[in-house]
Amino acid sequence: MNVGISGNADPAPNVGAKKLAKKLAKRRLTVALVLSAAMIAIYFGFMGLFAFDKPLLGTILMPGLSLCIVLGPLVIISSFVLCLIYVLWANRVFDAGIRDLR
Repeated sequence: MNVGISGNADPAPNVGAKKLAKKLAKRRLTVALVLSAAMIAIYFGFMGLFAFDKPLLGTILMPGLSLCIVLGPLVIISSFVLCLIYVLWANRVFDAGIRDLR
């Protein structure tokens, strides 16, 4: 006996929404990995200089100001800038994609 369930919507729209959700998740992962890789490169680049080329970081730019004193805060500022980039991307692209899914 073949009995159909009445009142069910066509499943085809769900397939499109699932594809859009997967695409959105993949884009979010890509952005997160790129920004994370950038932060890792900046941080470990600075730490590598600190570990292996101290004379370079000790280069005096002005009296009382060495290259290390300039690069250290730049590492911290770069983390805030990368975070800002992610937030702006998420607000413009990711949130819009979530709204489209609804």
